[in-house]
Amino acid sequence: MTIATSPVLAAFGLPGGAEMIIILVIGLLLFGSRLPSVGRNIGKSITEFKKGMKEAGEELSKDDSQPATTPRQLTEDQMERATQEAMRRVKAEQAAQTK
Repeated sequence: MTIATSPVLAAFGLPGGAEMIIILVIGLLLFGSRLPSVGRNIGKSITEFKKGMKEAGEELSKDDSQPATTPRQLTEDQMERATQEAMRRVKAEQAAQTK
């Protein structure tokens, strides 16, 4: 059993083998003169896609090769201020929830 004579295609009312050949011939007659330009455009699109994929891969590998920056160290004073700010925000949120 081939795809052209598949009962699945027949179940959906799709054309069979002979009908597909007729449709292809009509398509070639209508669009035959444009097929070379369509093929060229498809080829250019594939080339551009591959080029973009290659550039993206190179960019990702560059990012991996750069060393990660070390986190900056906070002084005790900065740590204390950050802690107080966090506590103030928590208390404000709790007060807002109880109202």
